Amino acid sequence: MNARPLATLACLLALLAGCTMPGAVRHGGATHPAQTQGWVDTRLYFGLGPADQPQQGVSEQAWREFLDREVTPRFPDGLSVLDVYGQWQDARQSGPERLRSKLLVIDYPDTPANRAKVEAIRAAWKRRTGDQSVLRVTQPADVSF
Repeated sequence: MNARPLATLACLLALLAGCTMPGAVRHGGATHPAQTQGWVDTRLYFGLGPADQPQQGVSEQAWREFLDREVTPRFPDGLSVLDVYGQWQDARQSGPERLRSKLLVIDYPDTPANRAKVEAIRAAWKRRTGDQSVLRVTQPADVSF
């Protein structure tokens, strides 16, 4: 067999092996720790408006403006947003209210300051939309980067 293809194959395998080496993973800092203790995963559910009437309620542009103004400055190290469908029923309603919704996922160290940031986001949304609530689900999280 020709030595050139073998050398090329050896280089390719070396490059691929480098992709999985521990040093190739970015971690070790405050925002990308190798291991965490005391972190939580918080999910916030924001109703945007009736599912069957997308022209009513909060537009995608208005949501992004809220995200840019209220959320990102409080959690600049990263977050996730998912489009979801939700429904709920008030005790006074005869049927469920079906909503276009956004699910905001934030993982962070569980500190009083970070909990206050989450509550400020919820309060800002309620002020902006007049909604009665923003559902919050927080659980311990084992996070690594």
